[in-house]
Amino acid sequence: MKKLTGGQAAVESLKAEKVEQVFGLIGSATMEMFDALYDASEINFVGVHDERTGTHMADGYARASGNAGVILAGQNGPGATNLVTGLGQAAAAFTPIVSIAGALSSSHVYRDAFQEVDQQALFSPITKKTWTATGADRVPEMFREAFRVAMTPRKGPVQLNLPRDVLSATAEFPAFQKPRAYRSQSVPAGAADAIAQAAELLRNAERPVIIAGGGIKNTGGHVQAMELAETLNAPVVTSPGHGDAVPFDHPLNAGQMGPRGNPVASRLVREADVILALGTRIGFNATFYSYDNINEDAAIIHVELEPTAIGRYFPIEVGIWADAPTAAVQLRAAITSMNKRAEVEAWTGAYKSERVAYLATRDEDAATDVLPIQPSGLFKALREVLPKDTAVTMDAGTLCLQATDALNYWHPKSLFTPLDFGLVGFSFACGLGVKLAQPERPVVSLMGDGGFGMTLSELSTAVDHKINTVTVVMNNKCWGAEKAYQRDFFGGRYIGADISSPRFDKVAELYGAAGFRAQTLDEMREAIEAALVCGKPAVVDVAVDPAALYSFRRDSFKHRGG
Repeated sequence: MKKLTGGQAAVESLKAEKVEQVFGLIGSATMEMFDALYDASEINFVGVHDERTGTHMADGYARASGNAGVILAGQNGPGATNLVTGLGQAAAAFTPIVSIAGALSSSHVYRDAFQEVDQQALFSPITKKTWTATGADRVPEMFREAFRVAMTPRKGPVQLNLPRDVLSATAEFPAFQKPRAYRSQSVPAGAADAIAQAAELLRNAERPVIIAGGGIKNTGGHVQAMELAETLNAPVVTSPGHGDAVPFDHPLNAGQMGPRGNPVASRLVREADVILALGTRIGFNATFYSYDNINEDAAIIHVELEPTAIGRYFPIEVGIWADAPTAAVQLRAAITSMNKRAEVEAWTGAYKSERVAYLATRDEDAATDVLPIQPSGLFKALREVLPKDTAVTMDAGTLCLQATDALNYWHPKSLFTPLDFGLVGFSFACGLGVKLAQPERPVVSLMGDGGFGMTLSELSTAVDHKINTVTVVMNNKCWGAEKAYQRDFFGGRYIGADISSPRFDKVAELYGAAGFRAQTLDEMREAIEAALVCGKPAVVDVAVDPAALYSFRRDSFKHRGG
C-alpha cells in the first residue's frame, strides 16, 4: 500500500496507462496534480494557451497515435467551459480523449461559489460519459474507467471532474493496474449467415461499389479492404473526410464520394447496384440524407462496429455488426467466384478510364497562370510539392472543403479534418498533436485566415516545444463559405463576411517561428519547400483570390430559389 494525494494518484493512473503526452493549461484547482506531473519524467506536459486548442491537439494526437489523447484543464469554471468546443469536435469524430478538469471543492457546491459551473451537467451531452470524483481513494478507479470507455468502440471523449478537496486529500492505494487487466482485446466478426448472404449479393452484382469509411481508416484496415476490392474487381470510394482510408495510387481507389466529393466517385455510388459500406454510417456528409447521392435501388450491405448505425439512414439488404477489416476478410474468403464477371469488368473498366481522365483534367484545368491565386492552382501546387508521407490537417470552410478531395493521400491516416462538426479553428492545433504522435512525418496544416486568427496564440506552444509543423494560411480576407452564401442567395448583402488580418508571416516571426509569404504559385512552392526544412514551426501566408468562393450547401438555400 502507498499513501498518496488524489493529485498524485491521478498522475500514477496516467503512468499506468503509459500516457506519454498531456496537453493542458495550468490552474489553481489542480495544483496537486501539476505538482505530481513535475516528477513524472516519462510524461511530456505540453502547456497550451487555450483549453479549446489544447483539446484539438489531444484530438490530433489520438487520431495519429491510436492512443487516447489527454487534456488537463487546470481550472474549474472557465477552464472547464473552454473545453466544450474541443470535446464537441471529438465526439463528432469519435476521437478517444480523456479530458480532465479541476472542479469546485465538494463543500462549496450549490453555494454560487467562485467559478462555479455544473460541470457534470455541462459535459454529459458531448461525451461518452462524465464523472465527478467523490473521494481520493476512487481516483484510480475513475481513471481506469475513463480510459476504458474512451477506447472502447465506438470510441469517443470522456470527462473527469476532480474537485479540489479530492485532489488534496490522501488515501492508501494498492498497486496500480495495467490496462490489459480491464481493456477489451478483441473485436466482433460478422455472423456466418450474414456474411454468406452478403457474399451472395456481391457474387451476383453487376455494378458493385465499396464505401470505405472511418472503420477502415482508423483501424488501418486498408489492406483488407483493397484485397476484397481486388477479389470483386470493385471500385472503392471513400466517405467524406476519409479520403486517406485507402492509398491514393491504388487503381481501384475512386476518391471521396458525396455532395462534396469528386464526380467520378459520386457517380459510382449513384449508379451501383450493390453497395458494400465498410465502417461508415452513410451519414450526412456522405449523402445529405438524400437519394440524390446514393442509388435508391441499390442493395446495401452495411458493416459497422456500432450496431445502432446499421441501416439508420437508408434501408439495407444485409446488416453486419462487425469490425470492418475483419468482415472484409470474411467476405473475401466467402467469395470464390463472380457470376457477372463480364458486367463487372465493363463497369470497373469504364470507371478506371473515367478516373484517369478526371485526374488528368484536374491538372490541365488548374488555373496556374492567373493572379490572384486560384484554389485549383493552389491545390495543384500542393500536390506537386508535398512529400508523399505528409500528414495534412484541415479546417472547415470553403477552401478546406475543396481541398479534402483535391489533394493526394498516399498513405492511410494522412488526412485529419473536423469531419461532421464542421469546425473552424481546428487545423493548426490538431497538426501540433499529429506531429507529437508522429514526429518523423512532415505535417502541413491548411487554414483560412479567419480560422488561423482564432488560434495563432498556439504559435508559442509550437515554438516552446519545438513542434515543427507547417501551416499554410489560405488568406482570402473573408469568411469564405458564408460570403459565398450571401453572394449567391442574399443578393450580395454582405455583413460580417470580410475580415482584416496582420501579415501572418510577420506574426510568426514575432513568436519565434519561421514566416513566409507567397503571392504567386512559384513563391508558394518555394516557401513550402523551405518551411519543411527550416527546423522551426513555420507559417506560409498565401494570398488567395477573395472572389474565388464556392457555395457547398446549395441544398440549404433551395427556398431562396438559388
